[in-house]
Amino acid sequence: MKRSMGIVLLVFLIFFVISFITNILGPLVPDIIKGFSLSLTLAGFLPFSFFVAYGVMSIPAGFLLDRFGQKPILIAAFVLAFAGSFLFASIPTFTVALISLFMIGVGMTMLQVAINPLLRVAGGEENFAFYSVAAQLVFGSASFLSPHVYSYLVTNLHGDETAGGGVLGLLARLVPSDLPWVSLYWVFTVVTLAMILVLFVVRLPKVELKEDEKAGAASSYRELLKDRYVWLFFFGIFAYVGTEQGVANWVSRFLETYHGLDPQVEGARVVSYFWGLLTAGCLLGLVLLKLIDARKVLVWFSAAAMISLGVALFGSTGVSYIAFMMVGFFLSVMWSVIFSLALNSVAEHHGSFSGILCTGIVGGAVVSALVGLLGDHFGLRVGMTVLFVSMGYILSIGFWAKPLIDNAIVSPAELWRSLTGRKAR
Repeated sequence: MKRSMGIVLLVFLIFFVISFITNILGPLVPDIIKGFSLSLTLAGFLPFSFFVAYGVMSIPAGFLLDRFGQKPILIAAFVLAFAGSFLFASIPTFTVALISLFMIGVGMTMLQVAINPLLRVAGGEENFAFYSVAAQLVFGSASFLSPHVYSYLVTNLHGDETAGGGVLGLLARLVPSDLPWVSLYWVFTVVTLAMILVLFVVRLPKVELKEDEKAGAASSYRELLKDRYVWLFFFGIFAYVGTEQGVANWVSRFLETYHGLDPQVEGARVVSYFWGLLTAGCLLGLVLLKLIDARKVLVWFSAAAMISLGVALFGSTGVSYIAFMMVGFFLSVMWSVIFSLALNSVAEHHGSFSGILCTGIVGGAVVSALVGLLGDHFGLRVGMTVLFVSMGYILSIGFWAKPLIDNAIVSPAELWRSLTGRKAR
């Protein structure tokens, strides 16, 4: 199979777009609450609408990929994201926002199912691990960038002629004067349309799915769902995504409510660095997982994340500001460790198991909504304490997980030699 760096770069671009669109909701929450006069409970339905799409579509997307192949799925995914973005940009109401976010969520789910096999084929199996890490760095860079784009637009756009000419002037004429953040959805509309056009033109390589990439037969799901460890790890992914989104979606509102920080500036910056440090922590995690048992790494990082969250919720303004960012750093290793422990705990049907685990992303919907519901009744600080429950569950995995295969561990000297080709002094 001929390798193609051009297709690898295209996959990186798709990762960037997925992250750019997916992880912007947190900074928008305070503006959406004000713009639509929402309670915290209703605001919680926004991430719910988006992430419930993962629960609905993760397994069906695998079957569609088996049936139609990469290119039709990628194009269909971006068509859905384009339609959702254009719908909300054109009709910015709360009800339309819920429909739009669900459509975009379905599209993002389909994209994430399709691009990893494509990256494996385009870059070569021997390079897949390297390119996968690089793709996660690209993904993280987009999560870091998108809050800054939001902040730039809302602080420079006033919904009228004062924005001047060029792109800002055009956006000012398109968006309601009291909802400048809707301009982001015009940006998403243009970006997704451009991706549709690119994918129509580009010729993609033929991808033969490996067994662990296939959706699997219905019988394999029935067999897996009888295994209690499958359910335990499903709830592990549920808890992780719920924690991640529970922080990212509510931190800006929390800092505004309890510390008076501007959500369009300081709030957006905290969300940006939350994602940035989450990405940076992945690099440290890669090193630690070569030196230490994955379960110990999970326990240490989970405990540190819980401490950071406690400091963030009950500390002073400056301390809270930094501590929320550090929560992102300590969450960094959890997805990969939980996922690898899960797959290493069953002997077969890894493709079907991956689909079940990805369905657990619905945790981002449920936990975020629960935080909003509790926040309305007891205050957002109390609402966000529910994240200690999900973090505690993640920490428990480090004690009860019994993988059939442990992660390979080397000495520091051996790791140094493998990284540098030189002997440690």
